[in-house]
Amino acid sequence: MKITDIRLGMLKVPLITPFKTAMRTVEHVEDVVVQIETDTGLVGYGNAPATAVITGDTHGSVIEAINTIYRPLLLGRNIEELNRLTGEIQAALVKNTSAKAAVEIALYDLFAQSYKTPLYKILGGGESSLTTDITISVDYIDKMVADAQTAVARGFEILKIKVGKDIRLDIERIKAIYAAVEGRALLRLDANQGWTAKQAVHAIKSLEDAGVLLELVEQPVKAHDLEGMRYITERVHTPIMADESTFGPIEVIELIKHRAADIINIKLMKTGGLSNAIKIADIASVYDIQCMMGCMLETSIGVSAAAHVAAAKSGIVRKVDLDVPSLCQYDPVIGGVSYKDADIILNETPGLGIETIEGLQML
Repeated sequence: MKITDIRLGMLKVPLITPFKTAMRTVEHVEDVVVQIETDTGLVGYGNAPATAVITGDTHGSVIEAINTIYRPLLLGRNIEELNRLTGEIQAALVKNTSAKAAVEIALYDLFAQSYKTPLYKILGGGESSLTTDITISVDYIDKMVADAQTAVARGFEILKIKVGKDIRLDIERIKAIYAAVEGRALLRLDANQGWTAKQAVHAIKSLEDAGVLLELVEQPVKAHDLEGMRYITERVHTPIMADESTFGPIEVIELIKHRAADIINIKLMKTGGLSNAIKIADIASVYDIQCMMGCMLETSIGVSAAAHVAAAKSGIVRKVDLDVPSLCQYDPVIGGVSYKDADIILNETPGLGIETIEGLQML
């Protein structure tokens, strides 16, 4: 099966409510969508959001990377050479992880389609259903409590609470949410690099002393601050998870060597696609460190690919944060993985199973 064309489009989906973190506020999911076409008529789909504040990627940089680097690299190539192709994708360009991820997702989709098998089975198989948390954006305390109660009423039993803007308010926010949903939902905190190491220890210990049970705290300090991550991990009982500190396998190895976190968050847009995500899961497995499969604020194309990896690597990927379809007003992606509140179901259609994408504006 040979690649005959690579086409790009833009897809924009409104969120139910604005997505607010310590770093940004977003009202729409907006992706570059990749369609890789083949001489058999099969089409593979990938996507890339613009998350410049985290990955450095913009829509323009993704489009330029694909058009100038990956189009000439891939046209005429055989899908069956998947490992060689992904190796060349990673080597052809430094950084630009979202562009790499978009292309890799489409290639893996096609590879699984060529064997008429769902992607997660090609990757090794696993459970065909997953359970995700849902994000509660940082806001006024009453609004966050109300949002948490609404999420629990929808059937979510794990809440990912965004904090990191004001240390005093953050502590009060979590106490109030915990009191409102205690016994009905687990809480995960995501500070999005918003605290210092000492602030993080103070906040987490204050919550522990108040009897607030947290499942984990995600990326409390700046991405580069591995010493800060280790400082926190050594001083609190609550598990600490690395997100922005770990993009690829080398960074994961460094994090493990420094004993700087208890859990690793894998995101395809950080790793540059599935090939490195799989490597990270395998490295974590060697050291018996749990992983979470997460996502950026992106459409269900990439979220579906992440769900397939999570299913195939469920032995080490024990936590799932793939909630974006539940945050959107609608899902324009027809076919493939289905989402109903906290439940993610991988069906038996080949590859990602995508049939069409409504509202896609071709470039």
